[in-house]
Parts: sequence; structure tokens; C-alpha cells
Amino acid sequence: MSAEDYRTLTCKAITEVDPAQWDALVDRRQPGAVFVRHAWLAALEASGCVGRGTGWMPAHLLLHSADGRLVAAAPRYRKSHSFGEYVFDWAWADAFERHGLAYYPKWLVAVPFTPVEGPRLLARDAPAREALAAALVAEAIASGLSSLHVLFPPAEQAARLERGGLMLRHGVQFRWSNRGYRDFDHFLSALAQPKRKKIRAERRRVAQAGVTSERIAGAAITPAHWRLFDACYRNTYAEHGSTPYLNLDFFERIGRDMPEACVLNIASRHGRAIAASMLVRDDDRLYGRYWGALERVDCLHFELAYYQSIEAAIALGLAHVEGGAQGEHKLARGFEAIRTTSCHWIAEPAFADAVDAFLRREDVMLDGYLNELHERAPFRNGVEPGAGHGRKARGEPG
Repeated sequence: MSAEDYRTLTCKAITEVDPAQWDALVDRRQPGAVFVRHAWLAALEASGCVGRGTGWMPAHLLLHSADGRLVAAAPRYRKSHSFGEYVFDWAWADAFERHGLAYYPKWLVAVPFTPVEGPRLLARDAPAREALAAALVAEAIASGLSSLHVLFPPAEQAARLERGGLMLRHGVQFRWSNRGYRDFDHFLSALAQPKRKKIRAERRRVAQAGVTSERIAGAAITPAHWRLFDACYRNTYAEHGSTPYLNLDFFERIGRDMPEACVLNIASRHGRAIAASMLVRDDDRLYGRYWGALERVDCLHFELAYYQSIEAAIALGLAHVEGGAQGEHKLARGFEAIRTTSCHWIAEPAFADAVDAFLRREDVMLDGYLNELHERAPFRNGVEPGAGHGRKARGEPG
């Protein structure tokens, strides 16, 4: 890989890049592309969710051709901690510190607070993408920082980065897949009887508590809806004694600038809204992102974050609901385990060797864990996982 035919530039704010030029590098057909659109990244910066004082300093890497055109870009940050990443390297940082070395700051290519697979090497063509991957490593070496991390790239980009000297690390997430279901009951019929019974009981509990739900999407989401969602989101963080990563300004910005990607599920009781979940959508899938509640109702989280999302995906003819990081409890609710990938480069050779050995051991354990999760798949015997998805599986235009 070579970046010598391109001019590299680091920009400290996404607003330094023309939105049309950035988005021209984003293939919207790729899963997760919605999160690397200019509007999403700009909302994070303009709202103050990333930037000064947050430990996320934008340092987006740009490649220009000889005639000045933007031909490749990576959403890159200079990180002073490991919060909000969902690929946990705290032990690596601790090992550096115990040996008198500085782990932070480090380079991170990712979408902040978003453990979703998606394009990280944005480029107009394969040569520009190769050059971008090379430039990331070259700049990491020249910077003197401890490491470079690329989180949740798609398989082909991970393979390209591995060829460039990065180590691969794998993890587990949970995804629901649409096998041409007509409705929620049709989906339930594919599950093993104990799973069907459990889900029906949980939904019945919510209904018996007097809770009703509605889905609001796109331009129908008003500023009042965003204020409600923000209040629910912040209250749930406060109940757990933590501080939310996002704020109302961010939610309002994406609601204004990319409304077609926004979906809210809102729960009400006795005429009062008490909870909400937020999803992001593209043409193929829903991404479960955030949730919160003002009142506690048994099983309401499962109803609003999972079951309403599955109903939405079926109604919209979408192929998947991405469940996000962690959560074996999703398995019992129709989700299946999938493998995720991140890529890592460590400057210090001795630590790079130690991390490489650790990752090889971790992969062996992960394989065993995935096998166990697949054995616990929620589907009844005779229903084959992955047997077709979404509207194409139903013969609808796709």
C-alpha cells in the first residue's frame, strides 16, 4: 500500500470538509454507512458530545488527489481514554502504565459511542482506499503515539488493514434477522416453544400495566418528541449513576439534518409518555441505539427496545435489527450471535507481541463461546437460521 500519489491532510473539525465531498465517499448501500455520513459526525461535534473536554479530539484523515479532489477519508480521533468505544482495551492501558509507558493519547478510527459495523476507510476507489489504510499506519508511526485502533470495520476493510500490519480482534454482538415474516406472530412461530411463551408473557405484562406504544419516524418526530426522548435517556443514565454521552442538541440536529434515518418508539400509560427508544435506519436494517424511561414498568425495556423494533422491521420490510453491544439476554428474544472485528496496531514491539499472543488466546475462547451461543439459538428444530431476509425474501421489490 502506498500513499505517495496522494496529499494527506488532518482536519480538526468535520465542518472543514464540504458535506457533499465527504458523503460522495460513503457507499450508502453498506451496512452502518448512515453513521459515517457528514451530518451524523457533524452533529456529534457541533453539540459538544465530542471535541474539547471530552477526550475525543477530531483528527479526521483526508486524502486528496493531485488535482485537489477529496478521494478518501477516515473518521479519526485522538483519544485520551477508552470510554465510549465498546472494544475494551483498559488492560492494555494498565500494562503500559505499569511499565512506565504512556498509552494515551492513542489514535482511534471509529464512530463515537456507536458499536456498529460500518465503513471506516471511505474512498472513491480501491487504490485510494489502499492509500488511506497506508496513510493511517504511516501517520501513527510518525506521531509517536502508542497505538492505532480501527473499530468495527467490514470484513474486506479489516482484511486490508491486517495486510497493512494491524492485528485483528473479534467480539460478539446480537442481530435479529427477518426471514420473510408476515407479522410478529409469524416470527414467534419460528421460535422454540419456551422462547415463544416467555416473549408472550413479557408483552402481556407490559399490556396489563396499561402501557401502549406508538412508532414515530422521520419528519413526524417533533422537537417535543426529542425533548421527551432526551428526558427518558438522561433519567435512565442518572438511575445508574452515570453520565450520558449524548445530549438534546445532538438529537435535535440529527432529527433536523437526517430525519429519514430516525425512528422513535414511545410508550405511554394513562395518557402520559413514560419511555422511549431511539433507532436509526437505512434501506436494509434498523439499529437499536438508545433507550430510557421516566417510570419503571416490568419488561418495558424488552418491549420498547426489542419487540417494537422487530415489529417495525417486519412492517418496513427490513432485513435486520442490529442489537448493539453485549447482552446475552437478546438471545432469548429472537436475536442471534454474530462475530465482530476490530483492528489494532501497537507501536512498542514487545507490547505488540504480547497483545498478538493475547488475541490468539482470546480467539480460541471466543470460538468456544460462539459455539455455545449457537447451540442456544432461539429457533425450534427445523427452522434454519439465515434462510432469507426482508422484502426480497417475500418477493417484494428490493
